[in-house]
Amino acid sequence: MAQVLAPGSIVVADWHRCNESKQYFSKILHRKRRRHFGLLEFPVMPPHVPVDTIHYKVFISGKSGVGKTALAARLAGLNIPNVHYETTGIETTVVYWPVKLRESGRVLFFRLQLWDCGENALRRFDHLLPSCKEQVDAVLFLFSFTDRTSFDDLSNQIAKWTDTTEDRVVKLVVGTKYPLFDLFMHCDVAERDVKVFQKTWSLPVLHIGGEVSDGFGDVAPLLNCLTEQLWHQDCVTAGSANYHLVQETV
Repeated sequence: MAQVLAPGSIVVADWHRCNESKQYFSKILHRKRRRHFGLLEFPVMPPHVPVDTIHYKVFISGKSGVGKTALAARLAGLNIPNVHYETTGIETTVVYWPVKLRESGRVLFFRLQLWDCGENALRRFDHLLPSCKEQVDAVLFLFSFTDRTSFDDLSNQIAKWTDTTEDRVVKLVVGTKYPLFDLFMHCDVAERDVKVFQKTWSLPVLHIGGEVSDGFGDVAPLLNCLTEQLWHQDCVTAGSANYHLVQETV
């Protein structure tokens, strides 16, 4: 059964609010807004501030309309589409996120390549899901608080990732369109149901929704949780903190 880490047990949870983090977070900003990174782009730090960058592949899973594309855009600081459209194939989005390890004080840049594929496309083309699973490091299982069927479908989504070869894959559940972030939005999934699910599956469940902020406050809890779980899983798998480590060179 998966281990649910206490938030902030490995990485400093509110580090993005500290003054010492500004020189790192400034490298993922452009004119006070999140910078869009292409597949071959990365933050450039001064020579006297060496930072290791770790690369991960993250697949976003969920029923059509739960907000997979919107979540990828939100985490990357991009504009969220106003109108829902079905993703016709595979879309990838690159997110850089700096963290500070609590025990050692070491700073790392996490490079998260988010993979989003439309539900109908996955059903039509058998090769898409194996491509998404190939060398994947984490899966975000999405449900919408405004769509009960998406919550009930979580067990089916998770069942697709129960192969023994996928034991090391980090699994998180994300509830989108959280009603506390939008008081005018109805809710089809009760908090007690979420707590029962979390206890049954021993998986972290995070909430996201509402307006996109200019800072990092709306995405920091999810990105910190994801990076914390990834780092922990790598340490468990490899027995050291060297697994997956890639030194970026300018």
